[in-house]
Amino acid sequence: MGNHTAYKQVKGTKTSAAEILQLYDGLRQSNLTNFDVLLTGYMPSAEAVQAIGTIGRDIKFNAGTKPGSFFWVLDPVMGDNGKLYIPEDEVPEYKSLLREADLILPNQFEAELLSDTPITDLKSLAAAIQVLHKTYQVPHVIITSLRLTRDNQTIPSRPVSKAGTGTHTPSETPQQLPSQPDFNLSDIENLTIIGSTATSDYKPRLFRIDTPQLPLFFSGTGDMFAALTIPRLIEAVHAASTPECNLHTTPSWRSPDSVPADQLPLAKAAQKVLASMQAILTKTTAVCQQKMEKYDARAEKEGRGEGDEADEEVRKKRHLALTNASEVTVVRGLCAEGGGREEAG
Repeated sequence: MGNHTAYKQVKGTKTSAAEILQLYDGLRQSNLTNFDVLLTGYMPSAEAVQAIGTIGRDIKFNAGTKPGSFFWVLDPVMGDNGKLYIPEDEVPEYKSLLREADLILPNQFEAELLSDTPITDLKSLAAAIQVLHKTYQVPHVIITSLRLTRDNQTIPSRPVSKAGTGTHTPSETPQQLPSQPDFNLSDIENLTIIGSTATSDYKPRLFRIDTPQLPLFFSGTGDMFAALTIPRLIEAVHAASTPECNLHTTPSWRSPDSVPADQLPLAKAAQKVLASMQAILTKTTAVCQQKMEKYDARAEKEGRGEGDEADEEVRKKRHLALTNASEVTVVRGLCAEGGGREEAG
């Protein structure tokens, strides 16, 4: 818990699967497991994924007599840009959880791993979502952090041959494959998400939302997206419910087949989430630039030593300063109702 991995120095220990189960057992003994929503993210081992699966299935089983009373959001944090963050034996364990989840939030690389479908354009992306809906019966899917060219080709997520150019985004800098067209990454102006809520026969209802890229690397935007999605989805499900169709008591909060993609609660929620994130990250970018200007001016006055070790120390200190300066900045906004103020961030 000392800091996140973008600082490139980590202290402490990973939580073991046994400890995860012990913590849940403590909650269960105190009758504190009547959760409405479960959000699961990064897990450090295959055993930890299994432990989380045990917990999720237990809560889901206990809620089985009340459709819609429990909703599982699975953020399958496995890797990005063709690189795994986790041991390879975790991937099949994540796949084993897909049928239990109500909503999954993979990035492009993770969606490829889970669906066994290379994503190169919108057609192959739709095919990957179809696999997640049909094969694994996942009701809701949002694929995050897509970068599309003007002709709707995706920037490859597989192992790199040369570093990409252009701006950083809420994921690592995209990079290119020799077998793909030589994309001009400076032309990629937007970050795209593609989402879908399956119909009753598990056909996709696809929607797309584009947001402007920002010239800064942010760590933890996936966590922010997942956390904000839950309250916004609950809000959208409530707004879409009618006396004839109460989505809160519908399994997985799935809308009737007659609801078009752009009117889905998931689409409505994602729009608001991305608007909030854009405000937060735009503010963060401005604050970061101010902090780094001051840091660079101060470092210039302090001077530096000579040699490779001195150069490495300068790079390390600036990296730590930049990582700290790019931590998300809280912004204030007017509430939609009542004219009060609320915090976001």
